[in-house]
Amino acid sequence: MTHMKRPILIHPDPRLKKVCTPVANVTDALRELSRDMLETMYDAPGIGLAAPQVGVLERVIVLDCVKGENETPRPMVMINPEVVAVSDETNVYEEGCLSIPDQYAEVTRPKEVEVRWVDINGKEHKEGFDGLWATCVQHEIDHLDGKLFIDYLGAMKRQMITRRMQKLKREMARG
Repeated sequence: MTHMKRPILIHPDPRLKKVCTPVANVTDALRELSRDMLETMYDAPGIGLAAPQVGVLERVIVLDCVKGENETPRPMVMINPEVVAVSDETNVYEEGCLSIPDQYAEVTRPKEVEVRWVDINGKEHKEGFDGLWATCVQHEIDHLDGKLFIDYLGAMKRQMITRRMQKLKREMARG
């Protein structure tokens, strides 16, 4: 079976601001979507991708924060992920987003989170994440709620980044 790279939506796009629908059943189509999403994420390259970023308004995210050359990748697919616990301690990471190319900003989030989700076989999981994994999973779950990392920034900085993206999209449209 070939995996298909899917086009990534670029902000501003109304679909990126929508709250996604919970997945009722894990289907073959959903498994195919998750494989395509992993392919798209690795190709980008990125460490996380949410279904709305490829135009599918369902609660599915993929992530893999293993970055080392000699480390074994750990591709994860999370269906209907939800943060069930957060640490009081926070972390600041410079975040970026495949839907907001080449724009980065520092975002403060809980340092550790516990997440519950269903995998592509319909099995429920619960696991704690910290560091980059915690930041990434929170960033991707935000996408499912129509929230982008720039929504954490001040209005001026957010508008500046949005204008850059509008300009980028005009340039891309001209081809």
